[in-house]
Amino acid sequence: MQYLADIFANIRIRDIVDILIVALVIYKLFTLIKETRAEQLIKGIGVLLVLTKVSEWLQLYTINWILSNAMTVGTLAILIVFQPELRRGLEYIGRSRFFSKSLIEIRGENMSRVVDEIVEATASLSRQKIGALMVLERQTGLNEVVETGTKIGGTVSSDLLINIFIPNTPLHDGAVIIKDDIIKAAACFLPLTDSSTVSKELGTRHRAALGISERSDSLSIVVSEETGAISIAENGTISRYLDAKTLRQILIDMYKPKGSNQTFIMRWRRKDEEEE
Repeated sequence: MQYLADIFANIRIRDIVDILIVALVIYKLFTLIKETRAEQLIKGIGVLLVLTKVSEWLQLYTINWILSNAMTVGTLAILIVFQPELRRGLEYIGRSRFFSKSLIEIRGENMSRVVDEIVEATASLSRQKIGALMVLERQTGLNEVVETGTKIGGTVSSDLLINIFIPNTPLHDGAVIIKDDIIKAAACFLPLTDSSTVSKELGTRHRAALGISERSDSLSIVVSEETGAISIAENGTISRYLDAKTLRQILIDMYKPKGSNQTFIMRWRRKDEEEE
């Protein structure tokens, strides 16, 4: 007890700040790897560390030598295996408002017009049960994805978006990339999600929407070709069965510098889980 009393007696304000910063960093790292393959790899590394210590205590020298050397060369392996997660983490830091202000600065009538055009196109495609995938770029650049498709460079309009996704047209198969009020490209290829928890009833469009949301801060809008259902994907999660009114509010919040659509995403995620 005296030992603990001495520790608390010698704690300074800077020590408390130091502990809080470390705790915050660990928490942020945990939220980045939660429900990703990195989470399982971290658990595996933890088991190896425990086994290394146990083999040392039990004087199992051969096993300890193998595990110790495996952990030594494992640092390079971790950098290779965790490359997507490390990239995602660095992008998260780069998107922080501590380093830069929001790059999405659409205002007033222009913002309202863009939202109206996207919602109108999505609703029309939904009614006609025409499959569609639109990716709204935010701060993380998607030029690598744009290069895989056909560059458009046109102003966002419902007519243009609808015509792009009409079946059997040259650009209907793939994703449309939208930046602010410009359609940058169409027929783009997106990376598919690596998650093993995705419902089997979701098709390639939904998996692609999840995949790009895991690798960037973009928001993807998906229209199901089978049911006409509207879904959005963001931060590695998907929310399904949205209506036009909810989609409009999510987009309005997205284009606000300080807005957040997490309330709507959580609400529709709960609805999705209940229906399943």
